[in-house]
Parts: sequence; C-alpha cells; structure tokens
Amino acid sequence: MAQSPQGPRKQAMFYLPVSGTRRLSVKPGWPAMGSFFLLLLGAILLARDFLMPVTMAFLLFFIFSPLVRHLGRKGIPSWATATLIVLALLVLMAGVILSTMSPVGQMISDAPAITGKLEMKFQELKDSFKGLEDVATKIDDVTGGTSTEPGVVKTEETSHSNLAVMVATAAPGLIGQFAFVLILMFFLLTSGDLLYLKIVQSFDTLKEKRAAYQALREIEESLGNYLGTISLINLGLGVAIGLAFWALDMPAPFLFGVLACLFNFIPYIGAFMAAGLSVAVALVTMDGFLWPAVVGLTYVAINLVEGQLVTPYFLSRRLELNTVVVFIAVALWAWLWSIAGMIVAVPILVMVRVLCEHIPGLEKVANFLSGEVTPGVPAVDEEPGPAAPPPAT
Repeated sequence: MAQSPQGPRKQAMFYLPVSGTRRLSVKPGWPAMGSFFLLLLGAILLARDFLMPVTMAFLLFFIFSPLVRHLGRKGIPSWATATLIVLALLVLMAGVILSTMSPVGQMISDAPAITGKLEMKFQELKDSFKGLEDVATKIDDVTGGTSTEPGVVKTEETSHSNLAVMVATAAPGLIGQFAFVLILMFFLLTSGDLLYLKIVQSFDTLKEKRAAYQALREIEESLGNYLGTISLINLGLGVAIGLAFWALDMPAPFLFGVLACLFNFIPYIGAFMAAGLSVAVALVTMDGFLWPAVVGLTYVAINLVEGQLVTPYFLSRRLELNTVVVFIAVALWAWLWSIAGMIVAVPILVMVRVLCEHIPGLEKVANFLSGEVTPGVPAVDEEPGPAAPPPAT
C-alpha cells in the first residue's frame, strides 16, 4: 500500500524525542535584576494598603498553624480551632483598647497643656545655660559679630480637636484592615494543608515536591518559633515596664506596658522611641529633671536585660540574623510601610533566609543573612600555619 507523502513529515512533527531536547537557559544580568528589584519596591510601596494586612494574616497563619494541626490530630476540626483563635484575638484587642482608651483620651485632651509644660521645661533648661549665652554674646560684640535682640516667641495654641479628628478619620480604615486580617487568617487556617498541597503540586518532579514541602514546613517552624518566642518575651517586657513605672508613680503604667510590648517588635529603633516617649511624659508629670532621667534609665536597663540576656537565651541561635542586614531591612521597610513595615521586617527576613537555604545557588545568600559563625572559617587576624612538608620520595 502506498504511503501518503504527508506521513513522514507528521511522524517527524509528533514523535520528536522530548527528553533529548535542550531547554534554553537564560541567565538574567545585573541590569535586569536591578530593574526587577526597583519595580518590586515600587509595587510594594503602591500596594501597601492591601499588602500590609495580607502580610500580617500570613504571619499569624504561620504562628497558629502548628496549633491547628496539633488539635486536628486530636479530632478537633480546623474551623473550630480557627474560630476560637479569631475570638481570642478579638477579645484581646478589645481588652487592650478599652484599657488604654481612657489614658489615651486624656492625653489627647491635655495635648495643649502637655506641649506648654514641655516648653517650660526646656526653657528652664535653657535658662540654666544663660551664663554661657552671655559669654557668647560678649565675644560676638568684641569680634564685631551681630547679635539679635531677644524677642518674644509666639506660640500658636493648638487645639486637640485636630488630633481627635485625625484619630476619628483613621479609625475606620484601621478597623477594616484588622477585620480583613482576621478573615484572611481564618480562611488560611481552615485550608492550611490544602494550600500546602496546591503549592507542592505545582512542581514537576518528586524531588522538587519534597524540597518545596520541606521548605514550607521549615518556614512555618522558623516563623512560628521566632514570632511565638518574641511575642512572649515582649509580653514579659511590657509587664516589667508597667510594674516599674507603677512603682515610679508614672501616669498610666498599663499604657506604657502595652506600648513597650508593641514597640519592642521593632528592632533597635522601637526601644529608643518608647524610652523617648516615657521621658517626655515624665518631664511633664514630674518635678525637675532627676526623676525623668530615672524613668528613662529604668526603661533602658530593663530593655538591656531583655535584649542581652533573655532573648539570646530563649531564641535559637539558628534564628539569629546578621545585625547589619536587620538594621538595613528595618530602615527599608520603615520607608515602605512605616511602623507596620518595621514590625514585619524581621519575620520577612527570616522567611527569605529559609527560602534561600532551599533554593539551589542561593545558599551563600542564606549564609550572609545568618548571624551564625560558620565553623571552619579562620579569623581575619590569624596567620596561616606552616605548609606541610612534601612527601618523601
């Protein structure tokens, strides 16, 4: 039987050996990677109102996912555990808001008086250096310098109504984002294993599937351990600060305990912000400068104990990060997402490090992000030992 002239051409078209073909491998250059990085930063900056609650929801998912899985083995459905977690977070947030509403409202209403008292304090401090100013004025007169006549500084009386309007305007957006975080976290917790399964199924080979699942579980374990440990440590710090300020007769010690707990989620910068706020309030409510200094030193001392003793003891060395990279990451995310960015900077850095450990070719990046000292690397000031003698022939 005669063969059709289209037969061999179809066979050549459909029966090409796929395993023998070579895939084109294009390695992106530095200009392409730089452009992608800048575009990514721009997208993160523009979509901050959407990405911030999504990031918070995923971080809470990684914290509570082991609990949901553990209770699921005991027969408790995931939706029930997720519902209890959401209700617990709602009760906790409501309790914090109700407990701090009165002192915060009082501070907002007393904002003009507080500003005036701070100006008086700084004026007293300035008057204590009056002699130095007189000497500087005489020196200017001798050298022919010009001096300005002391004038009356006009201060505008600011009303607390503007601050109250700002709080009332921002409240609906914050409440909406908080509700979005809880709803998304609920769906993530109820379908956590399904989410993992879909991610693993997107890979081709069994080796890639196994590596992807291992990376997901390690991210969950690392972030869960880090955030859980840090949350408990910050809670203890808030209790210690609150009790210390109560003993020092500071106003609203519970509020300062809550602020200390929240600000301590921000590495390095948060402690200075909370300490500065404490000293500012102490300057208004306490006489002189001695007790405000005692308040500031007390906060710094408790924070040093937490940072140098408590946190290194309870936090695994494997979760330690490069200090320089952490500081740069906090500054970068502060520019992108303000205070929320400073809070999520370190957890995101932990996740990036774990991913780099499981992606071939990025192990050196993971080692750079790590705070561990790699064994077997000699110190910089060590001199190489004598060379081994050649073998005898």
